[in-house]
Amino acid sequence: MLTRIAMILSIWLAALGIAQAQGAEADSMIFAPSKYLLLDRGLQFRITKSINSMYNFDFPTAERDYAVLAIQYPNHPLPEFLVALGYWWRIEVDVTNKKYDAIFVKYLDRAIAKAEVMFDEDETNKEAAFFLAAGYGFQSRLYSERKSWTKAAWAGRNALKYMDLSRGEEEFNPELLLGDALFNYFSEWIPENYPLMRPVMALFPKGNKELGLQQLEQVANNAFYTRVEAQYFLFRLYASEEKEPFKALQISEYLHGKFPNNPYFHRSYARHLYAVGRWTESVQQSREILDRIDAKLPGYESNSGRYAAFYIAQFNERLGDRAEAKKYYLKTLSFGEESESQESGYYLHSLVQLGKIAMEEKNKTLAKKYFKEVKKYAKRKHPAHQEAREFIKKNKL
Repeated sequence: MLTRIAMILSIWLAALGIAQAQGAEADSMIFAPSKYLLLDRGLQFRITKSINSMYNFDFPTAERDYAVLAIQYPNHPLPEFLVALGYWWRIEVDVTNKKYDAIFVKYLDRAIAKAEVMFDEDETNKEAAFFLAAGYGFQSRLYSERKSWTKAAWAGRNALKYMDLSRGEEEFNPELLLGDALFNYFSEWIPENYPLMRPVMALFPKGNKELGLQQLEQVANNAFYTRVEAQYFLFRLYASEEKEPFKALQISEYLHGKFPNNPYFHRSYARHLYAVGRWTESVQQSREILDRIDAKLPGYESNSGRYAAFYIAQFNERLGDRAEAKKYYLKTLSFGEESESQESGYYLHSLVQLGKIAMEEKNKTLAKKYFKEVKKYAKRKHPAHQEAREFIKKNKL
């Protein structure tokens, strides 16, 4: 547990990503040249559509454009990094799926290698340092998900080193601020939530959660390359840590509207609608998610299905429609088993509810089976495990 907690900071600190531009300039706009490709406004204008396609899960269109970019800039890390980011979002939809790991790391390695050449030629090159920080940062995130702690720690340290080296160029500030924001937030959040980590965190500069959130908002509003990543972190923090569900909903609603075929943003929007009590709308979005899974649209798979089916089941239970609730709780189980997510809260709660429905239908044998499954998959301190124990005892199952 301590190893995992210790890794949280490096993962989130190193989370420097690429994001899409908001709005396009007029074709007649004359852009001032920049010594850094990242800050070339003309390039930003040209690749906005490509990056938008990537976030909207139209990877073939995005990657065709990135291939052209690679021909134009064969020695620059940007094209490979953008391709890697596309594979990261394929992973993000279901982080338990390892099918994209190798190709994701391959493109990051290529980007890192080109950035290292640039940095070796000129150690004052802030752009090279930026890509090294970003490349190692994403590697750290992946290796942490895979519980490869040594690799994650090594990549995280490198990301932090290059993030520091990339400072000092005022034009880069909106992009680099993401790292500062995450540092400020989590260097205070970790000791608050894990007191045993306080001696370790005392070695780091003091953080400020409120400032971290303000900085994330600033990046989300002003950055070009880290904008969507900042919005992603913001809605997750507002939903889980800050208990600001309406703020989380506002961001996820915007992202789903901007990228309607992104399954992660789609299910997050459905989830946040559900969290604020807009259940009819949540069910509408959830049914659309299930339809897209049936249509085999890119990225729509069992993990998203587990969310969607659960919200529909809960809605029908509130309406008193036991048959429909049962149908969708069973779908939740099916999706959970497909994605090997039996320890997830939605899976466990569905088992509990199916057990209760079985009791209402006078099927004690089936009810006992469901509650035994809860005890099998849930940790003893999990609320579902406790509820299962109490229900079994009370009903003498």
